[in-house]
Amino acid sequence: MQEYIFFNGDFIEADKAVLPVRTHAFLYGTSVFEGIRAYYNNGQMYVFRMREHYERLLRSAKIILMDSPYTVDEYCKQTIELLKKNNYKQDVYIRPTIYTSSDKISPGLNGTKTGYLLFTTPFGDYYDPSRGLDLCISSWRRTSDNAIPPRAKIAGAYANAALINTDAHNCGFDDAIVLSETGQVTEGSAMNMMFVKGGKLITTNITDDILVGVTRNTVIELAKELGIEVVERAVDRSELYIMDEIFVCGTGAQITHVASIDRRPIADGKIGELTSKIQKLYFNVVKGNNEKYIKWCEKVYD
Repeated sequence: MQEYIFFNGDFIEADKAVLPVRTHAFLYGTSVFEGIRAYYNNGQMYVFRMREHYERLLRSAKIILMDSPYTVDEYCKQTIELLKKNNYKQDVYIRPTIYTSSDKISPGLNGTKTGYLLFTTPFGDYYDPSRGLDLCISSWRRTSDNAIPPRAKIAGAYANAALINTDAHNCGFDDAIVLSETGQVTEGSAMNMMFVKGGKLITTNITDDILVGVTRNTVIELAKELGIEVVERAVDRSELYIMDEIFVCGTGAQITHVASIDRRPIADGKIGELTSKIQKLYFNVVKGNNEKYIKWCEKVYD
């Protein structure tokens, strides 16, 4: 099947979308992006919280001094049109990117032009949500707000995530949890962290060097719907080992429970009661099966 990409204003065949090797974004990592999921269910495809993702894309662009070529409404319209052209009958990952398109041998952003590309691709589970993750505490630290701000989804910053994830895999773990330079928990290599203790859902502050996740915000709202108290606060490393339940969340990770950290089992290592409830509700919502939250699910097919 021929796939299409939206590239600087036109829908073109995917294999014809190329960038010159001296493109500023390629040389210096100066682009911002989003990862969005679309779920195929009963003949319909639902793009989950598309508008919120594009709103965050514009915030990321502002932080890195990049102009957005389109409005949120235009991004959403282009996404639906691209998905229709590609005519998927399965779950899909959507990757919009605003990038510096100038041919310029200098890291500075002054005077650079902005380009935009959007591609989609079939995408299943990043992690098996039925199996618990074995995580470690990474020896690498998350980049700080005063270095490369994690609240902006900047492509160059993902070299940090690559080192974290790769070292974890090389040591026999599924992934890793990252500490800040001050030694407190931030997030996973590329996902937010959620903890359960004493019946409360705990997560790190938005000022704790994290990407403020769309899925994170979704989980907080769904937890409140289930009557679970949510607490946002700083979390110490040693607290992780004695939590009642832990799970990761993100567009890629979805909702996946953590079985162990640093070879220490979390409770009995099995998925916990609150995590299970949130996971079940989450998958019902993203697949368009929950009428209360259907506003979050943009339909693709007429």
